[in-house]
Amino acid sequence: MEIILKQDVTGVGYKNDLVTVKNGYARNYLIPKGMAIVATPSRKKELEETKKQQAYKEEKIRKEAETIAAALKGTELKIGVKASSTGKIFGSVNNIMIAKAIQDQKNIEIDRKTVNINEEHIKEVGKYKATINLFKDVSVEVDLDVVAE
Repeated sequence: MEIILKQDVTGVGYKNDLVTVKNGYARNYLIPKGMAIVATPSRKKELEETKKQQAYKEEKIRKEAETIAAALKGTELKIGVKASSTGKIFGSVNNIMIAKAIQDQKNIEIDRKTVNINEEHIKEVGKYKATINLFKDVSVEVDLDVVAE
C-alpha cells in the first residue's frame, strides 16, 4: 500500500515521503496513529506542490545559513568567566554563553541549540573549539578563548 508519511517513522521514512508498506502495517498502525495517510492521486499532487514550496524555503534558509557561516569563519570569541587563581572556572562554559558571545561580539543572533562544544565540558581557562550547525549540512567551527575576568 502506498502511503504519505505525516511525520518521521523510524525504519520507514521521513515526513512527506511517499513509501510503500504492507497493508496491515498501514491500516492497523500508521494510519490510526496519525503517522500517515493513504496516497490517493490528489494527495500525491498535493505532496508534490508541498515539496516544491519546501525546497524553495529550504534554499532560502540555506543561503542565509551560508552567509552567517561566512561571517563566522575563522572567528575567535573571547568569553570572560569567573575563575580561581589556578584557572579553574566556577561552573562551566555552555552553549548559552557561546551564543550570547556571538550576539555581543559579532551581532549575529543564533539559536543556542545549534552550538556544539567539541570538548565534553569547559571547566578551565584556555583555548577551545565549538561547532555551530546552522543548517542540515552547513556548519562552521569557531575558536573560543576562555579568559578569567
